[in-house]
Amino acid sequence: MSHVAAEKQKLLNRLKRIRGQIDALERAVDAEVECARVLQQATACRGALEGFIAEVIEDHIREHMIDPGQPGSDPKTQAAEELVAIIKAYIR
Repeated sequence: MSHVAAEKQKLLNRLKRIRGQIDALERAVDAEVECARVLQQATACRGALEGFIAEVIEDHIREHMIDPGQPGSDPKTQAAEELVAIIKAYIR
């Protein structure tokens, strides 16, 4: 994951927020909060983690599939950008 070094702090901050959400979820379960609220928090945690995964995948695609020397109209570049859009739509 050396290619994400530029985004490292952003990713770490995102993981810290996710950890906070998980901790809140654990407290809610421990406090026997109503199921609907627990499920809402769990869904938020899942969404946050899926967003993290999507970002790492997007960075990976952009780093390994797109040639920075090629113009944006290059078929491989366009295909990679389409893949990123599909992943974003599917995961989020």
